[in-house]
Amino acid sequence: MSKILSAVAWPYANGPRHIGHVAGFGVPSDVFSRYMRMAGHDVLMVSGTDEHGTPIMVAADREGVTPGQLADRNNRIIVEDLVNLGLSYDLFTRTTTENHQRVVQELFVGCRDNGYLKVQDTPVAIDPKTGNTLPDRYIEGTCPLCGAQGARGDQCDSCGNQLDPQDLLNPVSKVSGLTPEFKTTQHYFLDLPALADRLGQWLDEVEKSGKWRPNVISFSKHLLEDVRPRAMSRDITWGIPIPGWEDRPNKRLYVWFDAVIGYLSASVEWARRRSLAGRGDAEDWKMWWTDPQALSYYFMGKDNIVFHSQIWPAELLAYNGEGAYGGTPHRFGKLNLPTQVVASEFLTMEGKKFSSSKSVVIYVRDVLSRYRPDALRYFISIAGPETSDSDFTWEEFVRRNNSELVAGWGNLVNRTAAMIAKNFGEIPPAQEREDVDRELLDEVAAGFSVVGKLIENHRQRAALGEIMRLVGEANAYVSRTEPFKMKDESMRSRLGTVLNTLIQAVSDLNTMMSVFLPHSSNTIDLILGGSGDIAPMPQMVETTDLDTGHPYPIITGDYTNVRRWERRCVVPGTPISKPKPVFQKLDDDVAARELERLEADRG
Repeated sequence: MSKILSAVAWPYANGPRHIGHVAGFGVPSDVFSRYMRMAGHDVLMVSGTDEHGTPIMVAADREGVTPGQLADRNNRIIVEDLVNLGLSYDLFTRTTTENHQRVVQELFVGCRDNGYLKVQDTPVAIDPKTGNTLPDRYIEGTCPLCGAQGARGDQCDSCGNQLDPQDLLNPVSKVSGLTPEFKTTQHYFLDLPALADRLGQWLDEVEKSGKWRPNVISFSKHLLEDVRPRAMSRDITWGIPIPGWEDRPNKRLYVWFDAVIGYLSASVEWARRRSLAGRGDAEDWKMWWTDPQALSYYFMGKDNIVFHSQIWPAELLAYNGEGAYGGTPHRFGKLNLPTQVVASEFLTMEGKKFSSSKSVVIYVRDVLSRYRPDALRYFISIAGPETSDSDFTWEEFVRRNNSELVAGWGNLVNRTAAMIAKNFGEIPPAQEREDVDRELLDEVAAGFSVVGKLIENHRQRAALGEIMRLVGEANAYVSRTEPFKMKDESMRSRLGTVLNTLIQAVSDLNTMMSVFLPHSSNTIDLILGGSGDIAPMPQMVETTDLDTGHPYPIITGDYTNVRRWERRCVVPGTPISKPKPVFQKLDDDVAARELERLEADRG
């Protein structure tokens, strides 16, 4: 059994999340975490809302509320959505906790004392209309390297290079549309050049493992071609105070310095909460962070690769004292580098890039208010942006739901349970199995290994595709054996054997399917005579900050008694009742109605 850290990207709390976000960080991390638990590993899945930075301040000012009030509201919305989607976090928290601030400041002090955070004079962009400092992402212009329009002040999405705002050609403020003014001020910079050799060595090591997605490793190594110190503080009042600069209240740590540390601070908070509940020790987080044998997987969209394959590893190396200047680990000890950065590509919508401001968007809660969560989880898993960009269309969403979930998997479950309920009322025993029976059971049993290895290697589309192939084999078995024609009493023994074989196959497939479709798998488990808890579900729990008492909701859950990733033999005599349909068939006009709604929102 291994310690597995499932580190899930922190959704930004400037508004609700859309389905493109959860396609990148949400569903893939949950499928992986659920599988690894069932495979016997000790998983710690953590994340939370990212709540600092200028975008929060800008959005709050626009609405006439404080940044804290806006963060409180959006934190709750995001928590509710992710719980309803069934994402099985051990802890989903937030970056405005006192615990997070303390952990971030500890990392900062360690990096600074080891010599990797240095004060430099640097130009800062000011919006001439508001007089406020502009964050890098609120400045757009022409990329000086590739000439692409719309490059941001921190990165060009077209060529992937990191930038500084003053590098942009024809820069403009996204707040006012005016040309920003630049003034010189002091900030802390992370000395990436002093860490570049060790970063390169680490990337060489993970490349040799052959487990990283090629697009992620190539992009990450490309970043090392132009390494320079990166500013880790900002002129802003909404963020984490900088140790040693208490006399400069308008300077705070850059949101991306503090946000990635959230994986560590959430782990610390998880251990503290368990300790207070009498279920562990406050230092238990170290089993996932300082044990060299522990494994860590980071899930995100591709726009966050730079922060997880360069900035975060650099912070860890600096804290550990593993760069050119040497140094020693501080209070937390030597912290593990990521085992793998699992970045998905982009999900577009009806051929266009998601954009809330342009109403090219569908929010998670809007989908869940009209359709079942597993319908969305299925689409993301079978057609999502795993290694290349993919497009969400309502027509394809409806087609896959109706022809695959309803007509394929749902039909197999319903016809199996209905035939058993009608003919026996309980699971019948198997008598003499024939070759056709054994072939199906053997092929489905082999699926545990095939599907498991695919999930473990982050090939979830292929894994779900293999499950659906086996669903097709089970449906073909029904067509070959024709149990619905075995009406004569002389055929009853054979009928019982066929239906026993069939419900065993369905039970196995439901176990495999549970990591992808936890809601419906629990329903199917009940239909098959189980207890309906094959896939433990997360809970939203109202709690308070461990140090300040500020109220907020978290996501947590008890996932200790999960079903093992293996065949569990069905028990003859288990009562089976006539089932109701598990999945909802969608009307043919759903796509048209949704497109009309989208056009109306664009107004």
